[in-house]
Parts: sequence; C-alpha cells; structure tokens
Amino acid sequence: MTDHTPASIRVLLVDDQSLIRMGMRMVLEAQAGIEVAGEAADGWEAIAAVERLHPDVVLMDVRMPGLDGIAATRSIVAAHPASRILILTTFDLDEYAFAGLQAGASGFLLKDAQPAELVAAIRAVASGDAAVSPRVTRKLLELFGPQLPGGAPAGAITAVATQPVASAAPAGGTAALDPTAAARLASLTEREREVLVAIGEGLSNTEIATRLFLSESTVKTHVGRVLMKLELRDRVHAVIFAYSAGLAG
Repeated sequence: MTDHTPASIRVLLVDDQSLIRMGMRMVLEAQAGIEVAGEAADGWEAIAAVERLHPDVVLMDVRMPGLDGIAATRSIVAAHPASRILILTTFDLDEYAFAGLQAGASGFLLKDAQPAELVAAIRAVASGDAAVSPRVTRKLLELFGPQLPGGAPAGAITAVATQPVASAAPAGGTAALDPTAAARLASLTEREREVLVAIGEGLSNTEIATRLFLSESTVKTHVGRVLMKLELRDRVHAVIFAYSAGLAG
C-alpha cells in the first residue's frame, strides 16, 4: 500500500467478490496520489468502514448480499455528506445507476472500465466533479424517472434537496418545487440561473463559457455558487435539480 500523504485520495473498495477488489487494489496502488484505505464485502461492512476510515471516495458495487450498495450509499451519504461514492454497475443506462444517483452517489462506473477510466473517475469525484456525463444523467432520468412514484421530476429531486418536489408540474412545463427548494432556486442570480440551465443541458464549463461569453474560471466560480446555494453535492445532482425544476429536459 502506498504511504498516505495529505494530498492522496483515500479510496474504500466495496464488492462481494474478493478478486474484483484485488484487481482494483492493484490498479490503484500503482497510482501516485491514491491510497486504498480499506475494503468491504457488503453494505454493512461498507458503512462501518466509512465510519472507521473516513475515505474520500467509495467504489460501491450495487449487487451484494445483506445490505445492497444502493441502501449503503443512502446511509453513508446521510451520515457523511463529504463522502463521494462511485457506483459500480454492469450497464451504463440501467436502474441501478439511476438508483445510485438518487441515493446520493456522485457518479457511476462500469465494472469492466479500463484502469485509466477507473483512476480518472476517482480523481474527478474527489475533486468535486462528476464521474458521469450530465447528458447520460439526463438520459437516465428520461428512461427510469417515470417508474418513480409521482414521475421523474418529483422523485429525482429527493436525493439532492432536504425537501421533496411536488409530484405534478403546472402548465408551461415548470415543475412545482416545494417552498424550500423554490426559495433556494430564487436565491440564484440571473447569471447563476443561466449557468444552472446550461448544466442541466449537459454543457461543460468550456461550452458554458462560450455560450455566456465568460472565462472558464468565472464559470467555475458560478458553478460552485450554484451548488452551494442549492445545497447540491455535485454537478450530477445539479442536472437532476434542473431537470426536476423544469429548467432542462
């Protein structure tokens, strides 16, 4: 195992198959600035390990005996908001990936991802970015949102705001936010709202900068303020919020 330094990213590996954990450990321990803090074989062990080890990023399998990865993710995010979780899934557009994002995960990764993709995803999530394209997130909402009670806009927001969104959207296509979420949205400046809309459309910082005639550093500042004011974990959940509020889609 690499020596832990203040700059290293501490990763917890959660999978019921020891060979998969071993493979990921071998890949990660060969990377500078990444430390495998520990392993867990099911959701209950993952929760206990996060309490004990305080990892920066958790690689979480979804199908495990006992407590599954979705329930474990929900519990970890509730108790440790600073933790970043990457859901490990077999298919990129499936109900597990969607449920993981709902539970508070910062992204998902295919189990057969190349080593470089695994490392890049961990670094992205640790830095506060998303490990899944906003466009893919919106596609997941479109595909699986109707399966939720009240439909996609209503259910999707519950993972990213302390209060749920009303289940029905009024005429005109704008979702009816609950008072708490609506107040957060109203707190955005006109420019921040424009940035939120662009995030919801899946634009990168570079694309947003081009559209709004801003520098990328200014866009990054606006994105940070949007996340802070809306009390969202990361960019993926900003997409979900924008979609739920009727600002994208």
